Amino acid sequence: MASYYYKVAGHVFGVSGGAEVFTLMGNYKPFQTSLSDGDPVFMLTIAEDEPISYIEDLRQEEEGQSIICGRTSDDAPVYEFIWWNESAGWLVCTDDYREGRLLLSGKFKKMAIDNALMVMFALATAQKGTVLFHAAAVSYNGCGYMFLGQSGTGKSTHAGLWVRHIEGAVLMNDDNPVVRISDGQAVVYGSPWSGKTPCYRNVSCPLGGIVLLSQAPYNQIKRLEGIEAYVTLISSISGQRWNEGIANGLHQTENELASNMPIWHLECLPDEDAAILCRTTISESTIRNLL
Repeated sequence: MASYYYKVAGHVFGVSGGAEVFTLMGNYKPFQTSLSDGDPVFMLTIAEDEPISYIEDLRQEEEGQSIICGRTSDDAPVYEFIWWNESAGWLVCTDDYREGRLLLSGKFKKMAIDNALMVMFALATAQKGTVLFHAAAVSYNGCGYMFLGQSGTGKSTHAGLWVRHIEGAVLMNDDNPVVRISDGQAVVYGSPWSGKTPCYRNVSCPLGGIVLLSQAPYNQIKRLEGIEAYVTLISSISGQRWNEGIANGLHQTENELASNMPIWHLECLPDEDAAILCRTTISESTIRNLL
């Protein structure tokens, strides 16, 4: 069994497993580092084993995927990952999410590995000013911009419009960028998790703005303030809201972002004009904030 280390948003984590595990982790290679780069926020051991029994607490279902959260008989947190009604693996963690064990099963092993690492990363860093977003992110003129919205609202499409029609815009991540607040500055990072678009870039930029997207027969953008801005963030951030420590960490980061970061609502068509309107509005706001 070998161990490799990876660094995402400044946080180091480790994975131990057999050679076949790391053949499934090509998307993590841009983030590979060494143990000397910092103390790991968590370690995950991956192996194939028999299913484990647990008591279900709740489940999340989306686009053929289910994640079931529960507790084992000795009260350890457990997550079962199911793809198209087939179990892919069971993640058993310590209460502080610093150690985990993933038991693989079936043909969707890579999905289980990615989901387990996303869960552990999101929960182990929640109290460290770090949040894992469900969003698309682009860089432009030295800043990063994120596009939020429910599945199917066009996050990837809008990011693609920026890249296609706005000179200098580059895709950072298409599904799960990371935001970390350090010394009062919010920075957006690429990650090994990028959904259907293979964009696994180890890059970062100061966060310049956040845009909530919704489909409409017109293009219109407005600034969100206060509770509207805060609520916009919650549904797009991964975390365990029933765990008091994790929930408090997420709240603190969400509150800082809602209070200090320009957040917008763009009602739009999937066209070039929407991207230009969005770019013009939010990048000009970023420039004013920097002055």
